[in-house]
Amino acid sequence: MSDIKTVIKGEDSTLHGDLSVSSGQLEMDEGLNTAVLHSLFTDARAREDDELPWGETDRRGCWFDPTLPKNAAAGRTVDRYGSRLWLLSRAKQTAETLARAKEYAEEALQWLVDDGIAVKVEVTAEWQSRGYMALTVQIYRRDGSIWSNAYPWQGVIDAV
Repeated sequence: MSDIKTVIKGEDSTLHGDLSVSSGQLEMDEGLNTAVLHSLFTDARAREDDELPWGETDRRGCWFDPTLPKNAAAGRTVDRYGSRLWLLSRAKQTAETLARAKEYAEEALQWLVDDGIAVKVEVTAEWQSRGYMALTVQIYRRDGSIWSNAYPWQGVIDAV
């Protein structure tokens, strides 16, 4: 599996993804980091029963969702790209928000299991500091190895 390498740049509220370039050439990622970054931090379309963050009316979603192949075996009519983490952008810093973040992240990474890349995916979510959450992703690969990485996420309101 190979992707054009995406890296996280910036600090605090200016974190963003960017393509990695070295000596004028796009770098490639032979691992899982870029796939996980895109899966977690691209906005998936909100479900009809999802409560949108205050003031939002756009259900978002990735423009190419309708072109993705059908995945009847996974119980979905069409694969979805990205995650619903954006729905937590105005959530309070609570245990319920952590549970929803874990659920949304695992849902976004389920394709790794469905496509046979992983046997299992586990995510933990914890508060790092005021308004910041860390998502730690563990991917149990078919060869028995475990791939792990932590990702910062900001967007919650620091209030209970």
